[in-house]
Amino acid sequence: MPSLQTALPPELVNNTIRLYRECLRRAKYIGSKNYNTELLIDIVRQQFKRHKDETDPEKIQKLKDDAARGLINHMLYEAEGSSGRKFSSKSS
Repeated sequence: MPSLQTALPPELVNNTIRLYRECLRRAKYIGSKNYNTELLIDIVRQQFKRHKDETDPEKIQKLKDDAARGLINHMLYEAEGSSGRKFSSKSS
């Protein structure tokens, strides 16, 4: 299965610290709109801390893919809101 991280810039994907920082930036941005900034930042921090000692390369890749998927989903959501165009189809 190809990595979802190909949709993100390589300098972000190859560096876990940059991925963490981008997740924190998005949490701050989303939180400022919904008035729950601290909660979202704490969730991001907890997720990264929970897995900081992971050594299995496949598990690390899955965790990074999950983080990348969250970033991509948020970017698509924001793009849909600003352009009015749907980028994904939701089946009912």
